[in-house]
Amino acid sequence: MSKLTRVGHALYSGDISLDFVGKKWRWYAISGVIVLVAVLGLATKGLNLGIEFTGGTEYRVALASGQATQAKADDLRSAIAKAAGDQGIKAASAPIVTTSGNNHDKIRVQTEPLNNDEANALAKVIEDTAGVTDKAVSQDVIGATWGAQVANRALLGLGVFLIAVVLLIWGYFREWKMSVAAIVALAHDLLITIGVYALSGFEVTPATVTGVLTILGFSLYDTVVVFDKVRENTKNLARNRLTYAEAANLAVNQTLVRSINTSVVALLPVGALLYVGVASLGSGALKDLALALFVGMAAGAYSSIFIATPLVVQLKEREPGVKTGDARALRNRKRKQVDPYATVPAFSEDMPLHDEPGIETDDHLTGDEEPAGVARRPVREARYTAGERPAGRAVSPSASAKRAQPERRPRSQRGKK
Repeated sequence: MSKLTRVGHALYSGDISLDFVGKKWRWYAISGVIVLVAVLGLATKGLNLGIEFTGGTEYRVALASGQATQAKADDLRSAIAKAAGDQGIKAASAPIVTTSGNNHDKIRVQTEPLNNDEANALAKVIEDTAGVTDKAVSQDVIGATWGAQVANRALLGLGVFLIAVVLLIWGYFREWKMSVAAIVALAHDLLITIGVYALSGFEVTPATVTGVLTILGFSLYDTVVVFDKVRENTKNLARNRLTYAEAANLAVNQTLVRSINTSVVALLPVGALLYVGVASLGSGALKDLALALFVGMAAGAYSSIFIATPLVVQLKEREPGVKTGDARALRNRKRKQVDPYATVPAFSEDMPLHDEPGIETDDHLTGDEEPAGVARRPVREARYTAGERPAGRAVSPSASAKRAQPERRPRSQRGKK
């Protein structure tokens, strides 16, 4: 049996117990600091919304394999910014130029919305700088209206998802407090993920929205598993003599190894996708999706253990029934166990001598008289085994029947005189 298996068994049986619920304020403080940093990053730097949300013009430059280098992307950025300044095109003064493609064979240029003349002028600058023909440069115009529709649909999907989560958990566990704790944990994961996007400067695309909704589902799954174990452990608190907090903490310990294994198995391939998307492919939907999944899954595993369950316990401990049960458990725990040997006197030379247990006699003391205050042990009547019982006496005549009753004789002697 491996060491991890032994530790998991000890956590499940309660031999090893990590105090997640009792140290809830420590976990709240850590989460509060992380969320505060995320909110500050969101307020100061803001999100780098992609062209799908803000609208604009996008150019895609096709190059030979391996030619889409970062140096060429920097040259394009400088040339477009210089041309925009010379021609008075303010929308292209700060273009976003990134590399993409599986074989480093594409460069993507994004600007704010342009009219036809401005778009054609910038396309000519891109062709001259990159050394390609007009057939290698394609451009797409995305209106701001379409971007606003994408943002509204994303917010609508998020709202419907949260409402469905509340109703699902409330209906499954018959407990609204668990719904509140799950929503708080989901909001915690969402803020951290958005804050990481703001601090890192990663572009927010529709793939990002897909990743955010996916990690919310992963976080909810892990939280429901822990809540289900909490419900199982708190079903018979009077029998196991545990408080609600202790039973919930045991549930977290029992599911801890499972949560860690699930999270690690999920994070490893997502981390590989993130590395490939950033290091190899450059900008693209794969990178945006992988970052949201990686940050959200890590935050979801943390919140289901350190935030959701302690918050449920904190809400449940205010109920009168839970308070009564906790007081009863603590009262039973303080009750001393009766020691069967506590009344046995210590041996001394002058103490009276008694017979051995099981030997019943009338005299229990060696002296002629018993000392005052010492009670004589009652003598139990003798018990006999089969064949040792003495013969019974004859039955006396019955006064009511007016005739002699038969004597107790063996079957062979019955009817003989």
